[in-house]
Formats: sequence, C-alpha cells, structure tokens
Amino acid sequence: MYHPRFKGKHYDMGLKFGNILKSANIEFPIHLDTFQSDFGKKSGILLKSYFPEGAEEIKGITDVIGIDNEMFTSWMMCMGCCMYNLEDQSNIEARGCTAFCFEHNGQVYYGRDNDLPPFLKKGSKSICYQPENGNKFLLNTSSFVNGEEGINNHGLTVAMTFVMPRLEEIKPGFNSVFIVRYLLEKCKDVNEGLQAIQNLPIASSCNILMSDKRGNMVVAECHPLKICLRYPENVKGKRFIITVNHFVSEEMRIYDATSGRGEFFSYERYVTAYNALKNQKVEDNILFLKEILSGKYGFMCQYNKNLNFDTIWSSIFDLTSSKVYRSEGNPKQTKYIEDKRFEKIIKNNP
Repeated sequence: MYHPRFKGKHYDMGLKFGNILKSANIEFPIHLDTFQSDFGKKSGILLKSYFPEGAEEIKGITDVIGIDNEMFTSWMMCMGCCMYNLEDQSNIEARGCTAFCFEHNGQVYYGRDNDLPPFLKKGSKSICYQPENGNKFLLNTSSFVNGEEGINNHGLTVAMTFVMPRLEEIKPGFNSVFIVRYLLEKCKDVNEGLQAIQNLPIASSCNILMSDKRGNMVVAECHPLKICLRYPENVKGKRFIITVNHFVSEEMRIYDATSGRGEFFSYERYVTAYNALKNQKVEDNILFLKEILSGKYGFMCQYNKNLNFDTIWSSIFDLTSSKVYRSEGNPKQTKYIEDKRFEKIIKNNP
C-alpha cells in the first residue's frame, strides 16, 4: 500500500500525483463502451460543476501522464457504478465491503474490511490530504482522487459500500467513491454531510456511512431517485450501525439488483457484525474491532481463494481519540499498525 501526502492547490496535488504514477510506469488501458463514455462525459461535467477542485486535481494528473482528460475523467466517474460487461450485464468492479460504527463508554469507533479482487491490492493507497481551503483528511482508496473511506480533521468518518445497480437505472452523477471524497473535504460532521449528500446528483445504488466524534451515525441508502436514511440500532443498550452490500431498508430493495441478497456473502457479514456488536463483552474496543474484522465472531474476511476475492485492507478509526489503525492485507494474517500521519494532521489542524 502506498502512503502519499498531498498539500496545497488541487491542480498542484494532481501534478504531484501524476508524477508518482509516471515514475512508477503506471499504464491506463482505458476502454469505454458507448454507454460508459456518454455516462462518464455527462458525469464529468457534473463533477466540474459541483466539485471543481476534484476536476482540477484530475487535470493535474492527466497533464503529467499525457492521457486525454475527458476520457480519464469519464473512466473515473464510471468506477463503482457502471463498469459493466454489456454482453452479460455483469459488474466487473463488484465490491464486498463491510463497514460499521458503534459507541461504547462514550467513545465512538469505526471498522471496515475492504474486500476486492486481489490484483487491486498492489496499487491501493492511504493518502494524507491537506488541500488549500478544505478539510484535512486521510483517504483510503484502491483508485486515486476518489476513495472508499476516510476520516477528516474534524472527526467525520465517511465510507461507501457497493450495491449492485440495474444498468437502466444508472444516471449521470457522482459515484459512491467521489461522494466519499467530497464529504470528507467539505463537511465537518454528520449534519453537514446529510445536507451535502441531499444536494448531490447520485449516479447509482450505493450505501454511504457517516459518523462523527459526537456519536452521530447514519447510513444513507442512495439511488438516483431516492435517498433513505437509516439510523443506529439500539439493542441491549448497545448503539451501532452497519452497512454491507445490500440495502437493509425494505423500501430501498426495489433499487437493489440482487433484491436484498447482496454480493459476496453480504447478508452473512451483516449478521456477523450485528450479533457481535449487540453482544459486546470485550472492554478493549480496539481489540474487539480487530476480532470482528478478522472473523472471530463469524464470516467476515474468510473468502475461498477460488473466488479471486479477498480483504485487501482493514481499517479501524477511534473517532474520539483521533487514532487510525490499518491492516494492509487480510486481517486474519496481517497485523494492524497505527497510522501516525493522521495524528499529526489533528495536532496541526485542530
């Protein structure tokens, strides 16, 4: 996993990112079909309108690596929502992630297993962003500019989980990974995040989890036509919220192409997290998170190798104490290490 740091104007951060990609001889064999190209172009226009800073960062990258900016932006806007094989309607970027937040003894915690095809592990990044005129944040991503999860200097955590969309329901707009990036950079807490997400054009089905250090938690179950807000469970005095790869709310299941079954054992992972969180007996919360994410309480990251699918990193955020821990691999085999960069962000930008 790479650990770059970017600071300053967005275009300049893009230039630095582009030089990293160029020096590593990264190639981008981009092939978009007619639908993806049209969707990507229209979504890129919306990105420039709603989040011009992100568009500027992408321009910095493409100016260095010498790829057509419109095509590269279109490709990025397709991520996580319409990277389809049109012949069999299969989604070639399916994700199987689990994310949850809980409050215990006045402390707020977040955990996530990021599950993807193993080839994405090598290029994954944990990026320390300090943009001009924006929040400072840590962004974990298998891509660049956008990301799957992160936490900012105000203690706001944002994460996405993939939900299988129907091709005919996808509309030009922000994909889930750009929603994560936008909210981290622009918002200070869950309330601001909720206001922001209601005003963004949503491209396709996805879950967006938000939590802040005051204990506010929500999962926005998103679709281009509707957003349903799901708030924490309160079971046996335990307060928590979970998101996996299906819509939990009954009213949103019509927008889930799997009809609520999810992808890659989504239901099983939800049940594992739910039962562990409602029956918590471990007082060491970081240890408890590690045990859930490594599969001690049931299926979580124990994918069969034949699936060509694995947990490629696992994260723990202590929102109250501003601590970040990450296992850069499957947590059953890889230890969690504290990321000290985030602590420095907090000290310099309280």
